[in-house]
Amino acid sequence: MNRRFLRFIRVVKTGLVNFVRNAWLAIAAMAVMIITLLIVLFSVITNAAFSNTIAQITDKIDVSVYLKDSAEQTKVNTLIADLHTLPNVRQVTYLDKTQALGRYREQNANNPQLLSAISATDNPIPATILVKPKDLNKINDVEKALTNGSYTGVIDQISYQGDRKAAIDKIAHATNILRRAGIVAVAVFMVISVLIIFNTIQMAIFNRRDELTIMRLLGATTWYIRGPFVVETIVYGIISALVSVGVIHLLFVASSSALQATSLGLLDINYASQYFSMHFWMLLTGQLLLGMLIGAASSTVATRRYLKFKSK
Repeated sequence: MNRRFLRFIRVVKTGLVNFVRNAWLAIAAMAVMIITLLIVLFSVITNAAFSNTIAQITDKIDVSVYLKDSAEQTKVNTLIADLHTLPNVRQVTYLDKTQALGRYREQNANNPQLLSAISATDNPIPATILVKPKDLNKINDVEKALTNGSYTGVIDQISYQGDRKAAIDKIAHATNILRRAGIVAVAVFMVISVLIIFNTIQMAIFNRRDELTIMRLLGATTWYIRGPFVVETIVYGIISALVSVGVIHLLFVASSSALQATSLGLLDINYASQYFSMHFWMLLTGQLLLGMLIGAASSTVATRRYLKFKSK
């Protein structure tokens, strides 16, 4: 047990020595790893900010179902019950004509002309059902359920059409594109990072080929030869993770006042900064694990291919 522990210490020590010895190669590999981990971290933070913004938008958006004045209350109740059963419906609120008129007045409190027009006639606002969706991307499911012909004697029209429909669809489409673009960017940079680290280890193996040949002739085990390279690249990952988190931290700290007053479309920069602060240790741990995984995986593949031995 003591011998195994001593071997482990030697492997770790050799890996650290190799890291210092191959400093210039390490810098090249870590530069790409830092960029990769920065993109991963930024994607996680922006995704959280997007999700928060989308949740706020979704909470404010509803589909207004305007009912016919001649609609029987029993059929209205059936429609309400059916809406509650839809998987993408979060909340259903029924407003009778008086309540709908009050809501109209509240929404147009700053428009005296509309209020005057409403006051000049009997209540023209129909009874309304407000439907809040869970997911904007699936709001078409609600529309299809309302326009399938089952409620022709109850529903006059719905608000999810025209400019309002186009605006909601654009929001949902934009968020999908941004999320997919983030995933693709992360995947591309991870592949590039692994390839560069792979080539770095390959160069290190080539530079030490005579030493490694002697080690193999002396009976060094697979683990003993491969271990220092794995340790070396794990160090790459640890340093890269710390630097990536540090860069984001400094960005938010140094620019906090400017970022709070900044908005990038659907991205709430202030919330992104708060999310980073609240989940700092979780994000740091995730970056460390990801960095070590990238380093260990790339060095393992490189040593297996270029040292020409089978793992035991």
